[in-house]
Amino acid sequence: MPRVSGTKRSILDAALELASLNGITGTTMEDVAVRAGVAKGSVYYNFSSKDKLFEQLLLDGIGALAETLRQSRDGKTGGQALASMVTAMLELISGNQPLAKLIAAEIFRTDRSWQTHLQTVRREALAEIVTVIRETHPERPDAELMAGTIFGAVLVGGIEWLAFSPERSVEEVSESVLFTLSGRLTA
Repeated sequence: MPRVSGTKRSILDAALELASLNGITGTTMEDVAVRAGVAKGSVYYNFSSKDKLFEQLLLDGIGALAETLRQSRDGKTGGQALASMVTAMLELISGNQPLAKLIAAEIFRTDRSWQTHLQTVRREALAEIVTVIRETHPERPDAELMAGTIFGAVLVGGIEWLAFSPERSVEEVSESVLFTLSGRLTA
């Protein structure tokens, strides 16, 4: 995915910052322009509507997540691959908590114009986790559901960590998430 720079990047960054404070509904294009330090016309030149702006922001974020999962899995299989993916996702969340919050808030909404595109990119990210599950447990017919559960647990667990226990290391949080997912809590 090509990197966005310049005015477009400033607009996306401003929109993300404002959405993390006010939500998407509470963020106006004028607010984005002011925060980005550009004319309102520049915002509309780069993004024809607020929906297009936030769609781009979410698609870029989940696309980056899919690439992070793909790279972290490279050359690994089974539990080692899953542990690497969980840690990489937590590092990504740590590096951009506002985006993680936005994704968590929007991923399950069905009333947004961008939902179809967002679900397509989400499936791409989950496919990386599904691959690991199917390598280890090809008999499981529910690999997609399991991948979604892992994705959700890491996303929400990562936000929980940064909001309430930021003193913990990525490794500690990764180990906690993996232990929770291991089934040993109910054994």
